Amino acid sequence: MSGYLALGVLSRMIDPRRSIIDERLSGIKRIIVVLSGKGGVGKSVIASTLALLLARRGFKTGLLDLDFTSPTTHVVLNAIGLKPTEDRGIIPPEVHGVKYMSLIFYIGDETTPLRGEELSNALLEMLAITRWGSLDILLIDMPPGISDLTLDILKYVRGANFLLITTPSKMAFETVRRLLSLLKGLKAPIVGVIENMKMDNSENIKLEVEALGICFLGSIRFDTSLEDALGSVEKLLETSFARDVEHVLRKIWSFNAPTLGN
Repeated sequence: MSGYLALGVLSRMIDPRRSIIDERLSGIKRIIVVLSGKGGVGKSVIASTLALLLARRGFKTGLLDLDFTSPTTHVVLNAIGLKPTEDRGIIPPEVHGVKYMSLIFYIGDETTPLRGEELSNALLEMLAITRWGSLDILLIDMPPGISDLTLDILKYVRGANFLLITTPSKMAFETVRRLLSLLKGLKAPIVGVIENMKMDNSENIKLEVEALGICFLGSIRFDTSLEDALGSVEKLLETSFARDVEHVLRKIWSFNAPTLGN
């Protein structure tokens, strides 16, 4: 190993942020990482709606948007004019009862052309500085696909469970199949798979998921009213989309489950 490479490895090994992350996450009972194999399948709106529904039920809920290149959860939540506060770290603001953290607070309308180690550094920084306090559940919205960030979450967020989103599209599910293969190979806990934008009675995705030995959590019907409801939480939670998400949520957890608290 060359001297420069050895120094680089040593630098990563002693990164002080790593020793802080476990402490920052220690007050969280359950962490769910929401993933998709490709973009455009509704991952972010599902993650946001799950967070809102849990908060409405009285659970202490957090939502962390780690889609550094194209964050969109703030659009769903209408998180306008919010800013984290600084106090021995960063304290996320609350929006509709959800503690919410996103890079959007710092980049605004600017783009963030991060790659490789820059993405990992951004992730480590976000995890190390954010003070979540006591939460029943933290939902993490990830960028689509298999990336360094996915591997970093597996490495740094201990006890995380993974929830995958697909659509009925064969191409969308093929990417999810590969993602499931990765997670199973690494023995990562998988909550299950949700099929979004369902438009017919086909059970193809259900059968494909179950053939892989993974829990199929249900389907969310395509809702033409969803687009107009984005940015208005009251309208969003009145949609058939939100009702279907709540139905799936009931399959994942009992609302008085001891892992989430009361």
